[in-house]
Amino acid sequence: MSNFKIGINLWSQGASWREMLDAAQAVDRLGFDHLWTWDHVKAIFGDPNQPIFEGWTVITAWAMATKQVKVGLLVGANTFRNPGLVAKIATTLDHVSGGRAILGIGGAWFEVEHREFGIDFGRSVGERLDWLDESVAAMRAVMAGETVTSPQGGRYSFDGLTINPLPVQKRLPIMIGGNGRTKTLRTIARYADMWNGFGLPDELRELAGVLDRHCAEAGRDPAEIDRSVNLWVVIRDSEAEAKRVWAQAMERNLTPLERSTEPSRPLLTTPEKLTARLLEYVDAGFSTALVEMPAPYDMETLERLAKEVRPAVNGSR
Repeated sequence: MSNFKIGINLWSQGASWREMLDAAQAVDRLGFDHLWTWDHVKAIFGDPNQPIFEGWTVITAWAMATKQVKVGLLVGANTFRNPGLVAKIATTLDHVSGGRAILGIGGAWFEVEHREFGIDFGRSVGERLDWLDESVAAMRAVMAGETVTSPQGGRYSFDGLTINPLPVQKRLPIMIGGNGRTKTLRTIARYADMWNGFGLPDELRELAGVLDRHCAEAGRDPAEIDRSVNLWVVIRDSEAEAKRVWAQAMERNLTPLERSTEPSRPLLTTPEKLTARLLEYVDAGFSTALVEMPAPYDMETLERLAKEVRPAVNGSR
C-alpha cells in the first residue's frame, strides 16, 4: 500500500475566518490530499446560533489561498440550490483553483436550517434522496458538456440546460456522502467518483459489498469509485491527553461530550493505534480517510497525521 490518502474537513462552526484560513493553509502545506468544510447555514453541534460560515464561499476563498490541495464540501446540501447552478458554481471553482474542485453533494438532513431559511425540506428522507438522484444525474451530464432537459414529473425543470465554460478537469469528481443502502449507494454507483461513509471497519466492508452490487446493476466498474471513511481524530502520546483535547474542543463548540460520541468516532488515541485502525479500513477496501476537525483546529494532530500516521500506513503494505 503506497497511496493511502487523507483529507481534512474543518468544521465551519465556532471558528473565526482567520482560524479557518490559517488551518486551511496548514493543510495545504502539510501535503494532505483534500480540504473540506460543511455546507450548513446553522451550527449542527450545540447551539445552532453559533457563528458558522457558508460553504461554497469558504472553499472558493481557500482555493485562492492554497496551492495544491483539492477543495470541496463534505457534503453540499442538495436542497439548498438548483443543481444546474451547483454545476455552474463547481465549474467556476474548478477554474479558480486550477482544476482542484470536488463537487460534494448529499440529500441534506438538518431540518432546523431549512425551516429558518424557508428552504423546502421535502416530505421524507426518501423524497430528498430521489431529488438527489435526479440532481446528480443532471450535474454529471451538464459538466460533461451535454444538454439536459428534465423528464416529466421530476423535481427539476431544466429546459435545454448547458454550461460554458466546462470544468478544467475532464471529469470533475462528484463526492456523495452517506450510508443509505437502497438509494444513496445506488446513486453513487450510477454517477459518483467518491463515496464517504462512516462506521466501524466491518460495517463499511459490508456496505462496500452493497455498493459493488449497485455498480454491477449500473454496469459500472467499482474500482472507479474512491471509498473514504469519515473519522474524528485527536492524536496524542496518551489516550488520556487526547480525550482532554477533544473535551476542550467540544466545550468550544458548546456540545456535551455525549453528543460527540459514536461507535466509530471519535478516535482519541496514539499514532500507533490510529495506524492500526486505518489499516483495518484499508483491508475493508477503503483507500482514503476524511478526518473532521472542530475548532480550535488541532495543529498537533494535523502534523502527526501527515508526518507519522500516513507514512506508517503507506509503509506497512
